[in-house]
Amino acid sequence: MKREYHFYVYIVASVSRVLYVGFTNNLRRRIAEHKEGKIEGFTKKYHCNRLVYFEYHEFVESAIAREKKIKKWRREKKIELIEKENSAWRDLSEDWEKED
Repeated sequence: MKREYHFYVYIVASVSRVLYVGFTNNLRRRIAEHKEGKIEGFTKKYHCNRLVYFEYHEFVESAIAREKKIKKWRREKKIELIEKENSAWRDLSEDWEKED
């Protein structure tokens, strides 16, 4: 039996726009963990819990490579990536509550 996996690279931001780039195989779970403060460290300390960007990858290797690439970018380039898709910096996970 073939298992289907999904991999995501995502950016969460604080209200003051502190950014964190991450990778996960379960975007809904991971964003819920950020919102609930379950992930110790940077995102909890700086309240990075608003999903402002994400992209899907079919293969884990490509998702990890993309995460590493984005993490190396200057802040301005990350902001450009976010604003290309989400100019208002809306919390993209808000829509999920409407779907459930």
